[in-house]
Amino acid sequence: MTGASLRVIRGLWGSTHPGPTLVVTVLAAALSLAAGLGPGRIGLLTAAVFAGQLSVGLSNDAFDAARDRAVGRTDKPIARGEISTSAAWTAAFVSLALALALSVPLGLGLVAAHALFLASAWSYNAGVKASPLSIVPFILGFGAFPAFATLAAPDPQLAAFWALLAGGALGAAIHLTNVLPDLDDDARTGISGLPHRLGARPSAALAAAAVLTGAIAVTAGAAQGELAEIPAISWVFFALEVAVVLVTFLLAVKGRSGRVLFRLVMLAALLLAAQLVAAGGSLTG
Repeated sequence: MTGASLRVIRGLWGSTHPGPTLVVTVLAAALSLAAGLGPGRIGLLTAAVFAGQLSVGLSNDAFDAARDRAVGRTDKPIARGEISTSAAWTAAFVSLALALALSVPLGLGLVAAHALFLASAWSYNAGVKASPLSIVPFILGFGAFPAFATLAAPDPQLAAFWALLAGGALGAAIHLTNVLPDLDDDARTGISGLPHRLGARPSAALAAAAVLTGAIAVTAGAAQGELAEIPAISWVFFALEVAVVLVTFLLAVKGRSGRVLFRLVMLAALLLAAQLVAAGGSLTG
C-alpha cells in the first residue's frame, strides 16, 4: 500500500469522528449483550451500527467542508486537504448502504429502527442543525437506539417505553452539550441551532435536566415502578447522576465556561448510558 493510500485511509478515518463512532458502537454492543443476544447477533448488530456511525461522521464532514475551511478547522482532514470532499461522500454512501445491508438479517424491525436513527443523523448533518429543531433528530435517533437490542433478538420486540424515553433524553443531553465548545465557530458560519439560540448556560442546564429525566425513567421503569425492586446498582447510578446534575446547575448559575459544563454533562450522560446497559435485561418491560 502506497503512502498516498495510507494518507487517504487515515484521512477518511479522521473524518468519521472516531470518538463518538466508537462510543455509540460500544454502547450498541453492550446493550445487545445485556439484553441476552447470542454472539452472532451481537457481532452483526455491532458491525451494522459501526458502519452506520462511519456514514454519519463522514457525511457530517462532507456537508461541513466549506464551513470547516472558513474557520480554519485544522483538525478536519477535508479542511486540511488530506482527502477530497468527493472521497468522503463516496465513503459515506458506501458505509450507509453497508449499515442497512448488515441490519437486514436481523429483521425488518431492526432495519426500520436503524434507518430512523441514520435518517435522523443525516438530516441533522444536512441542515437541521442550523434550525430551532436541531434537537429533534437526536431525540428521535437515540430514542430508537435502545430498541436495537430488542428488535435484533430472535423474538423481536419493541423496547419498553421507559427505555425509549431514556434514549431520547440521552440524545437531547448529547446534542445540547456537544456543540458548547464550538458555539463561536458555528456563529461565524451561520449555524444557529437550538443550543446557539438558548446560550451555553441554559443549554447545559437543560441537558442536565434531560439526564435527570432519563435517570428517573431507567431507575423506576426497569423495576416497573416498584421502588422496593430497584437494585442497589441502579440507586448508585441514580445518586451519581443527581450529584453531577446538581453540580452542573450550580456552576451554570455561577457562569462557568461552556467547556466545563460540557465535560460535566457528558459525564452525566455516560453514567446514564451505563445505567441503561445495566438495566439491559429489562429493556422489553
